[in-house]
Amino acid sequence: MENLQKPLAERMRPKTLDNYIGQKHLLHENGPLQNISAKTLFSIIFWGPPGVGKTTLAQLIAKAAQVQFVAVSAIQSNVKELRSIIETAKKLGKLVVFIDEIHRFNKSQQDALLGAVEKGLVILIGATTENPSFEVNRALLSRCQVYQLNYLSNDELLQLAKNAITTDHILSKKEWVLKETEALLRFSGGDARKLLNILEILEANNTTNRTVIITNQFVANLLQSNYGNYDKAGDTHYDVISAFIKSVRGSDADAALFWLAKMLIAGEDIKFIARRLIILASEDIGLANPTALVMANNCFQAINVIGMPEARIILSQTTIYLATSAKSNSAYLAIDAAMKAANDHLNASVPSHLKNAPTQLMKDLNYGADYQYPHDYDGNFVTQAYLPKELASARFYNPGKNKREHDINSWLLNIKARK
Repeated sequence: MENLQKPLAERMRPKTLDNYIGQKHLLHENGPLQNISAKTLFSIIFWGPPGVGKTTLAQLIAKAAQVQFVAVSAIQSNVKELRSIIETAKKLGKLVVFIDEIHRFNKSQQDALLGAVEKGLVILIGATTENPSFEVNRALLSRCQVYQLNYLSNDELLQLAKNAITTDHILSKKEWVLKETEALLRFSGGDARKLLNILEILEANNTTNRTVIITNQFVANLLQSNYGNYDKAGDTHYDVISAFIKSVRGSDADAALFWLAKMLIAGEDIKFIARRLIILASEDIGLANPTALVMANNCFQAINVIGMPEARIILSQTTIYLATSAKSNSAYLAIDAAMKAANDHLNASVPSHLKNAPTQLMKDLNYGADYQYPHDYDGNFVTQAYLPKELASARFYNPGKNKREHDINSWLLNIKARK
C-alpha cells in the first residue's frame, strides 16, 4: 500500500538498466555506461535538464556494479557528514556517493570529497542542470567523466506513457485510449517526470468514466498553459538565445522567429533580446549594411516605450530585417586584430607629427610638426604615416565580400594608388 501512495514518477522508476528509457548514446551496445561493474565503475557527472533520468541512472549504475549507494543533499549536507561517509567508504572498500544538484555544493564540501575520489574510495556521481565547467571545482571535475543527458524524444515519451498506463497499479485500473498525443508530448517537453505528472492529472480528473481518452483538447483544457523547457536563470536560457543569434547570423529568418517566439512565450526579458540584436547588427552585419545597427538600436528604444505584447512585432520586424540582410564580420575581426597588435606593442609611441602641441615646450619638441591637414589637399586626402613605425605596414580592416564593402575596397585601393 505504501508504494501506491508514492507519486507516479517514483512508482515508475525502472529497476534495471534494461528497463531504462532514454539516453541511448550512453547505454547503447558500445556506450560508455554499458557493462558497468565494480572494477570498471568511475566517477561521473550527469549534466542535463530536469526529468531526463539523472538520479535513476545513477541508482541503476550502482546497482549494476553491486556497489552500495548513498544519496547526499547538496543543500543540506556539510563537511562533517561527508567525512562520515568517507569513513564508511573505507570500511566497505568502495561506495557510490550520489549528489543531486552538485552545482550547489560549496568549495569546502567539494574539497572534502576530493581525496576520497582520487583514491577510488568514493565513486562520485553528481547530477546538475548547470554547466559543470562553471559550477564544479576544477580539481574535482578533472577526476570525473562528464556526460550530457538529453530531453527524451517523442517516441521515448510515448513508450514511457504506454508502460505507465499498462503496468502501474493505479493507472492500469482504467482503460486508456491515446487518440491524440501531440498536446501530451508538447506539454511534457521531453521531461519524463512532467509526462508522468500529466498522466496522474488526467487520471485524477477522469473520475466518472473508466475509460480515459487522451485528446489534444482534453490535455490542453486541464493544463491551460505551457511555457516549455525554458529556465531564464539556467543553461536553456543561453542555449535558446544562442540558437536565436546563430539563426539570424545564418540568414534563416524562420528559425530565428521560432527561437524568438520561444523566448517571448517563456517571458524572456525583451531588453535582453534587443541588446543581443544590437550586438549582432555590428558583429555579423556591420559595414555590409550599416542601417542594421540603426534599426537594432531603434528597436531597443521602441520596445522600452511600447512594452509587451506589441513589442513582439517590433522584435519580429528587426529579427527578419537582420536575418535577411547582407552579412559581414569585418568590423569585428578588425578591432580584435587591432587590439592584439596594441597589446603586442604596448610601448609603441605616437608619431611626432600626430601629437597635439598645446604648449610652446611641446612645439619646441616638434610635437605636431610636419602634420599635413587632409582637407588642404585634392580629394581631402594626403599620404602620411598614421601608425607607429613598427606597425607601418599593418592592416587590420579587410573589407568583406559584399556589395557595399566592395565599394569601400575600391575606394581604399584608389587612394592608395595615389601615394
